[in-house]
Amino acid sequence: MLGSYRAELLKLRKRSAVWVLFGAGLVLSLTFGYLLPYLGYATGDDNQQTSGIPRAQVLRGILPERVLDNTIGGFPVFAGALALVLGAIVVGGEYTWGTLKTILTQRPGRGAMLAGQLLGLLTMLAVWVLGTFVACALCSIGIAAAENAPMSWPGALEILQALAGGWLVLTMWCLAGVVLAVAFRNVALPIGLGVVWILGVEALLAGVVSSLLPDLEFLSDATPGANAGALVFSVTGMIAADAPPGVRDAVSGERALLTLLGYTLGFALLAAVTTRRRDVV
Repeated sequence: MLGSYRAELLKLRKRSAVWVLFGAGLVLSLTFGYLLPYLGYATGDDNQQTSGIPRAQVLRGILPERVLDNTIGGFPVFAGALALVLGAIVVGGEYTWGTLKTILTQRPGRGAMLAGQLLGLLTMLAVWVLGTFVACALCSIGIAAAENAPMSWPGALEILQALAGGWLVLTMWCLAGVVLAVAFRNVALPIGLGVVWILGVEALLAGVVSSLLPDLEFLSDATPGANAGALVFSVTGMIAADAPPGVRDAVSGERALLTLLGYTLGFALLAAVTTRRRDVV
């Protein structure tokens, strides 16, 4: 399994799609977390998006004290979709390119091969989270220095909890992509179904339940996206009015954590069972 893990890390490091996805997530985080809010702050009353919002409040949202909000605020939806695509590409690509049979003839069993792939993905997601945090922190420092604003940082424990929570959210979505890739043995269909679920179905379900079927709220609160958003809301301490799409206090932080752990372990187990029992082609 360790050999498979090292091989997977090598492939991930050299695969351009991995870094393109990371770059896309980073651009989204910096654009919506810093660039657009700072432009709104700089233009002041001339910007309709910040009309009625005190300029000091807009600035505070992009200073170091709120760096965690901007780092993991997009993980439940946008970065989560990219993580799902990553899982589908890495695992589904082995079926699409016909390389899975070759890998299995080189000694590792199916379980060891999948374990190496999953560990490689979890390692890469940790790099994504840390890279996003560093980029957001640098932007916060630059803005604070330019505006002569205070540089108050969250505590070390708060940072650790937020980054761990963000990593868990990305891991859950990535493993969802892995499960779909193993089930359909390709790349395109898992990506299509997964992205539609994250960006469309969950938001539609939450809207319908809240407005028309409140008695079925327990179904909406049990979905992966709702719990991902609730965990991010809990570990960052966001204000509901300032929360990005998908981040809300649908359930408590403790329940969200346990639910995401259940989804993550369930996806991993389902992927392992399916990989061992199904034909390669």
